[in-house]
Amino acid sequence: MMPVSQRGSEKWPRKRLKFVATYNDDILPEDTDDFEEINYVEISGVSLTGGIEETSRIYFHEAPSRARRKVRSGDVLISTVRTYLKAIAAVPQAEANLIASTGFCVIRPGDEMDSTFLGWVAKSEPFVSEIVARSVGVSYPAINASELATLEVPLPSFDTQRRIAKFLNEKTARIDALIAKKQALLDRMGEKRQALITRAVTKGLNPTAPMKDSGIDWLGEIPAHWKVIRLHFLTSEPLKYGANAPADFDNPDWPRFVRISDVDENGQLRPDTFRSQPQEVAEPYMLQEQDILLARSGATVGKSFIYRSSWGSGCFAGYLIRARLLSEVSSEFVYRFLNSSAYWEWVRANFIQSTIQNISAEKYGNLWIALPSERHEQDQISRFLDSACEQIDQQLAKICASLDKLAEYRAALITAAVTGRLKLEAV
Repeated sequence: MMPVSQRGSEKWPRKRLKFVATYNDDILPEDTDDFEEINYVEISGVSLTGGIEETSRIYFHEAPSRARRKVRSGDVLISTVRTYLKAIAAVPQAEANLIASTGFCVIRPGDEMDSTFLGWVAKSEPFVSEIVARSVGVSYPAINASELATLEVPLPSFDTQRRIAKFLNEKTARIDALIAKKQALLDRMGEKRQALITRAVTKGLNPTAPMKDSGIDWLGEIPAHWKVIRLHFLTSEPLKYGANAPADFDNPDWPRFVRISDVDENGQLRPDTFRSQPQEVAEPYMLQEQDILLARSGATVGKSFIYRSSWGSGCFAGYLIRARLLSEVSSEFVYRFLNSSAYWEWVRANFIQSTIQNISAEKYGNLWIALPSERHEQDQISRFLDSACEQIDQQLAKICASLDKLAEYRAALITAAVTGRLKLEAV
């Protein structure tokens, strides 16, 4: 990788954005024909690195009331709500009838500003940080378009702008291609990990073991000496919903309040990400080692994790369901089963495709589990998966670290180029 120089900065003039561009020029009128087709882009369809990643082709009468801002080729979209998402996109070539949410400020550069260069400026770290810093609100931070337009942007000569834009287009394309290859490898490793788990918890470790039909379509064949049993028959008490008390307390002597968002993609608890609860509120919802927690609604529906006492005392939130298993059942094995593709096939088929994504305690209780009849075999499979997954996870961690470095380099390169910290001969 070419190092980003910190020297060679030019004394470029700077102007407020509103003096080199206009914003929110074109609005889709209310009397638009109901059956006019539009390509609608909302904040969830835009990312800082990918730009516009998703649009919806819909009739005007089907569109939300916020689908109003017309977008032309050369415009730059900058989200003004939930600014922490950093939904910013340059639009070199706009789709026909492209309409953005009113949650965007649509910037249209004037004669002094090259549109591609402005797009890179908008994605540079100083500019993005300034937007976030000026946003108002905690849970839904936002910035007014008029406030955004007062931010300053660098204004080198038009020729320099075009050379910088060309350089960044070419350089980031190479970086993005490398990122895509590593992401593809990451995806394959993730698939390998899940396939390994799925085979172990549905077929066992002995490839020559006699098999039988489980009687469950999404499970298929299982070892002949295993059983298929519903989850609620494996628990020492009924599955329990979590506490609905607000997490607005903070006393180090109280138990911590565990939410599904506090857990990473590997089922590990993120430290210091949740507040404590008063003891009297927490008591009925206290967690024990090896308790399994299941997400019951929303985007996380179907996800699970196993509680470790090393995390400290904690109670669980209302949109989680606790399964406390019998002592003769391996919680580690059941947790692995809940990470298998067979289990996720059950979730997708029954709940994720529904209008309201929700899995109740009763539905979770009726989940069929493929289970070795003997505890020692459950433990053997769990130990095997611990070892095998640890090796894969180490490889995944290396790939993720490499992706992080590439992303950091990409961001640093953009910032250095648009702020004049790269020598002009380099671009």
